[in-house]
Amino acid sequence: MKRVIIIGGGAAGLFAASFLKKYDVTILEHNDAIAKKIAISGGGKCNITNRHISSSHYHSSHPKKIEQIFKEFSNKELLAWLGKKGCKPVLKKHNQYFCPKSSYELIAILKKEQAANIVLQCEVEGVSEDLQVHTSKGTFAADVVLVASGGISYKKVGGSGIGFEIAKSFGHTIVPLAPALVGLSVQREQFWFKELSGISLKARVEVGEKVFRDDILFTHRGISGPAILNASLYWQKGHITIAFLPKLPKLLPHKQISTQIPLPKRFTKKFLQSIGIEDKKVRELGKGELQKLSLLTSYSFAPAGTFGYERAEVTRGGVDLDELDELMQSRLKKGLFFAGEVCDATGELGGYNFQWAFSSAYVATKGIDRYLKNL
Repeated sequence: MKRVIIIGGGAAGLFAASFLKKYDVTILEHNDAIAKKIAISGGGKCNITNRHISSSHYHSSHPKKIEQIFKEFSNKELLAWLGKKGCKPVLKKHNQYFCPKSSYELIAILKKEQAANIVLQCEVEGVSEDLQVHTSKGTFAADVVLVASGGISYKKVGGSGIGFEIAKSFGHTIVPLAPALVGLSVQREQFWFKELSGISLKARVEVGEKVFRDDILFTHRGISGPAILNASLYWQKGHITIAFLPKLPKLLPHKQISTQIPLPKRFTKKFLQSIGIEDKKVRELGKGELQKLSLLTSYSFAPAGTFGYERAEVTRGGVDLDELDELMQSRLKKGLFFAGEVCDATGELGGYNFQWAFSSAYVATKGIDRYLKNL
């Protein structure tokens, strides 16, 4: 029987294994349990996919490749597959599909679908030219290796860089890595953000050509919340712009500024202080001060950085998709396949990263089938 080694027992690895039952499949997982990231995602309900899946929601050097993968296995096909297994995801937050009750509903399906031998607490050290996988628990011989090891973010649920190291050892280009879907730290001029820790409000966040309308959250380290997490996927250097308000309200001259701004009063007072305006009656404002209030609708600043990999939900960058064929096989090493977050295809919040994990894994299994038939 042909042997398939899958590195990583997360969404991509487990999903792939469920389509490879006719082979001798071994999953190598360095955690003490499989699917740890699935378990905690989406507030414990796992946002499996989104109604609107397209490459426009992904950061990648090769968006056309992402579109090709989704044509092979779409969100509709994923939902149909789950439905047949007894799980009908529910639509929430307008466009996101979640498990009806808990992430463990999805995990239970993936476990039930397994015929693979799962080796836990197994640290992969590398893959040799003859596709032997060297690990802390010995060497595993394989006819095919599928690298589905995820990224280096979220180490508490098993983030690891081994997939990138394996890819590099075979000559693959790694599109530069960075923490993504993560909060942003601030420079001295924005230290006032830290004093607002715990305050959340709806805002419009603009980074480059991308615009996100969602909550932002001030923290003791800077700024976070869904709109900022999404912005972090596209931010590298330079400014982002926040509209705390879509437009300024009509201000009554005889009333205090802070009583007329429809935002948390603590925020408004700190904002006024940061731009050098005393909280006073509107009629007491000079022309320059009135103009400064428009910063509420367009506040531009340059973040100092991110909260780092420990707080990041995903890793941006990864194995260059152009060096993988249409079925996710390495163009540099036959029998070596990649799927999931290890690839240079990083999605926004809202189920996009799970859809990529499932779609790329499914396509990789088609490639594995074709490769093994011709071996």
